[in-house]
Amino acid sequence: MEMHIVIKGDKDLAGQLYQQMKDAIHSGRLAAGSQIPPSRLLAEQLGISRKTVSTVYAKLTDERLLTGQVGVGTFVSSQVAPRSISKGAGELAGAAVVKRWNEMSTPLRHPAPAGRSRYEYIGGGSTKSQFPMDDWRRCVLFALRQDTESRGLYQQPEGSPMLREAIAHHIGFARGVKCVASDIVVTNGAQQALDLIARVLVEPGCIVAIEEPGYPPARLLFASQGAQIVAVPVDREGIVVELIPEGTRLIYVTPSHQFPLGMSMSMQRRQALLDRARQIGAIIIEDDYDSEFRYEGRPTDSLQGMDQDNIVAYVGTFSKVLLPELRLGYVVAPAEILNALAVAKHLTDWHTASMTQYAIAKFINDGYLARHIRQCHAMYSRRREKLLARFSTDLAEWFEVIPTVAGFHLTVLCKKKVDVAQLIKLARRVDVGLYPLDGFYHSSEPQPGLILGFGSIETLDIDFSLDLVRDILQQMDA
Repeated sequence: MEMHIVIKGDKDLAGQLYQQMKDAIHSGRLAAGSQIPPSRLLAEQLGISRKTVSTVYAKLTDERLLTGQVGVGTFVSSQVAPRSISKGAGELAGAAVVKRWNEMSTPLRHPAPAGRSRYEYIGGGSTKSQFPMDDWRRCVLFALRQDTESRGLYQQPEGSPMLREAIAHHIGFARGVKCVASDIVVTNGAQQALDLIARVLVEPGCIVAIEEPGYPPARLLFASQGAQIVAVPVDREGIVVELIPEGTRLIYVTPSHQFPLGMSMSMQRRQALLDRARQIGAIIIEDDYDSEFRYEGRPTDSLQGMDQDNIVAYVGTFSKVLLPELRLGYVVAPAEILNALAVAKHLTDWHTASMTQYAIAKFINDGYLARHIRQCHAMYSRRREKLLARFSTDLAEWFEVIPTVAGFHLTVLCKKKVDVAQLIKLARRVDVGLYPLDGFYHSSEPQPGLILGFGSIETLDIDFSLDLVRDILQQMDA
């Protein structure tokens, strides 16, 4: 790879080369410790004499910007710190738009590795220790062979036929979703599925109804497209259907495991929601983010499986059952918007990485996914039982658990006055990551409480970490 140097004309060649290399080092474009080309190679690339290049290298070495290692090569000095880039003098024309994005709250954004606690209760994190790496490695090698045998062309935006077929079989069997492979668009996580739906249905001023409390990334995404957000409260049976206003274009719900409170939408409420959407001409987005993990009672139908009018867009993800890093989701789309979603997908990123698609298809088809879900289910069940036991005994003085039968997070509400922000701050000092409930409310007074994800924390760490939380609560009461 050639180093970017531009030589103009044939005057002061050494001066041109010296100034450009010096500027590149100080700007950080040539990073500290990076190797630069040998003088002979750079001279050939630039069409100048090797002596000229050697003279410049020697001068930069004298100034301690370069350093040579005998038998190895020439490197940018590790002692050079890049200069800060000054801001533009004029005001950015789009400054108001940028400001709105900068001010958006992201309560579910996972901390960087340096900011994570040893005992993390963040929602959405899955257990990596149980991931079957050997099985996954076999699937990745299969995917590499498929990519090697391809013609080097872009794939279809809807996704690999192999993966779409595997998804259709999986969700038909496990969730009662009525679909065939051609109904599915593969996406980079569930969030892109929501983004594509918003792109093809939302325009400035249109009404989007969401649950209150609800999933902030969905609400913020719809608002960023110019939607008028109507936060509809939930009760023990789910979203209060009669409060969904006329003119609503999209209704976003999490019926199997309401996010963040955790209840399941009753069958009567599901039917009422379908009736209401049909009446007002709305599309329902069913975000079925973690319903593979169910611990009590009989399974419930997916909302899409009950839909007789083709008005439910079923959104799923592999981030919760496999790994968040894979970033692979999908949407089973109503026929009226299916092609539009494929067009939007094509324009935004063309298609999801084909190697990941092949690997996950193989993972599903060979039975690894079903086995992994069973193993995680048993482990999450034990973690859930530990949490329920603690919040029904020594932590019951401060919190009560909202009953839930699915997923891998619990929500606890304060039974008496607790300074939740102070509790979270003190817990972080002893390496326990707790997260408040208030960031999930949009237009109503938040209920004080905590959302406790138990996907990332090890089972054996739960009692010890909750002992620390109990001790903090006792000290705060003293």
